[in-house]
Amino acid sequence: MGRRRRSSFMSEELKYELAKDLGFYDTVAQYGWGAIRAKDAGDMVKRAIQLAEQAAAKK
Repeated sequence: MGRRRRSSFMSEELKYELAKDLGFYDTVAQYGWGAIRAKDAGDMVKRAIQLAEQAAAKK
């Protein structure tokens, strides 16, 4: 059964920026997004949520 493709709520630019900040950009650059650990993906989502909350609080 194939995966269902969902719209990404993060831009590619933001994802790469977060990967750099969280220390797994080299893995993404060399092997692609499928090579990151589930923990890294979760950390990336947590950080994106934090950034969104901070941006919303400033408005």
